[in-house]
Amino acid sequence: MNQLNCLQPILDLSKKVSLTLRWLLITLSVLIIFWWGLLPEMALAQTQRVLQPIKTQTTPNQNQSSIQPYLDRVIKQLTEFRLDNGLKFIVLERHQAPVVSFLTYANVGGVDEPDGKTGVAHFLEHLAFKGTTRIGTEDYKAEKPLLEKLEQLDALIKTAKANGKKDEVARLQAEFEEVESQAAKLVKQNELGQIVEQAGGVGLNANTSTEATRYLYSFPANKLELWMSLESERFLDPVIRREFYKEKDVILEERRMRVDNSPIGTMVEKFIDTAYKVHPYRRPIIGYDKDIRNLTPEDVQKFFDTHYVPSNIAIAIVGDVNPVEVKKLAQTYFGRYQAKTKAVEQIPVEPLQQQTREVTLQLPSQPWYLEGYHRPAMTHPDNAAYQIIGSLLSDGRTSRLYKSLVEKQRLALNAQGYSGFPGDKYPNLIFFYALTAPGHTVDELAVALRQEIDKLKTEPVTATELQRVKTQARASLLRILASNMGMAEQLLEYEVKTGSWRNLFKQLDDIAAVTTVDIQRVAKKTFTPENRTIGKLLSKEA
Repeated sequence: MNQLNCLQPILDLSKKVSLTLRWLLITLSVLIIFWWGLLPEMALAQTQRVLQPIKTQTTPNQNQSSIQPYLDRVIKQLTEFRLDNGLKFIVLERHQAPVVSFLTYANVGGVDEPDGKTGVAHFLEHLAFKGTTRIGTEDYKAEKPLLEKLEQLDALIKTAKANGKKDEVARLQAEFEEVESQAAKLVKQNELGQIVEQAGGVGLNANTSTEATRYLYSFPANKLELWMSLESERFLDPVIRREFYKEKDVILEERRMRVDNSPIGTMVEKFIDTAYKVHPYRRPIIGYDKDIRNLTPEDVQKFFDTHYVPSNIAIAIVGDVNPVEVKKLAQTYFGRYQAKTKAVEQIPVEPLQQQTREVTLQLPSQPWYLEGYHRPAMTHPDNAAYQIIGSLLSDGRTSRLYKSLVEKQRLALNAQGYSGFPGDKYPNLIFFYALTAPGHTVDELAVALRQEIDKLKTEPVTATELQRVKTQARASLLRILASNMGMAEQLLEYEVKTGSWRNLFKQLDDIAAVTTVDIQRVAKKTFTPENRTIGKLLSKEA
């Protein structure tokens, strides 16, 4: 289904309603499109029913004076340890409610995939829900030879197709379907999810990004050992081959919905490929269609064996727990993992862009305009300044782009952006996009957007506006940290990407320290024609 064609009735209706209601309708539709994983970076696996998370905390008083005591308390309640095999644990005690959130963070994502094997990290995330030799099967001894037979038949089918032997392909395909049917009878569908839900667990899910794969859910506090047992076995004894080909079809359908049948999805994929020449950020997280089709269980198993080693995994546990008990159970369950050498990172460095790049597509769609500029990784000293610039220009209805392009000039139905796209561990993009209003063009949007960007270089931001954006950024981060899972996610992001979870708290100080001089300096350095990539999605009659 073409997702942007779904917008047309809303666009027609929007001509008859107020600008405010029009914005709400269009923004809702845009968010639905981007929820599929196009922006800012997530490719969410649609393998499990997502339950509502337990609300365990209230947001702390967000006055400036209250922040430091809150952070001091968090740091005081935090314990960290590393097992002998290299697996890192971060434990934060929060005893306000008898619940605990767990997040397993594998330091591997789309950028780590071998050439020709794009999508393997996301594929593996899906398969991590299929169970083990004990969970998800009626009889693994009977199931195993059938799974091996399927892999053999798949290889024979590919060979027969390559040789043009249609009759042999048909015969092998029939045999494949019969064996697959036999194997399916031995599968206990979603047994892992059932165990979690029956024990009171919620939010069982996972996601894959450019740089990480995250597995998460929450349990009542008295189920700590159950989580230790389930999660440790999940990656100690996974059955990669179970429902492999069925899941491949699911992922191919995801790609069709996100990219192939979505004009903006296709546009974003082409835009990133234009902005990057050698860095693996240029490749889609979900993978290219051809690569997904050619992936084998052996490919996924090899990727798992290479990257899912203890020293490349970190776990955060936040909630009503005793860190002494956590460490004891972690040694019992996760201590079973054999220590292995971590894969050496081989990420090519993107060369400096020397001139404007542009990509234009004509598809059945309302016209869109995209513009991006290369910026440093999140560990760079100017990271906070880039965050402030992103917020000033494109964060919500008080942002400059919205107020100018949408409210004042009425050139766009929506105008937003991200700083840190498609990831932030490596040098990335500060990225903007806008959906044209009826009767206007992408070229008009380009001029208007550029004017707002140039103002940051020539006109100092007022103290009032800067303080507003800083307050919003601080409040937004504190809202995230108010939930157990939000805290777990942020602790691990900073631990893995910057080398210490303490940098999460330092980020607030960095944001507070940004000056108008910093903003002008960074804007002048970044927003140059030679550092610019442009994307134009033009309307084409269906």
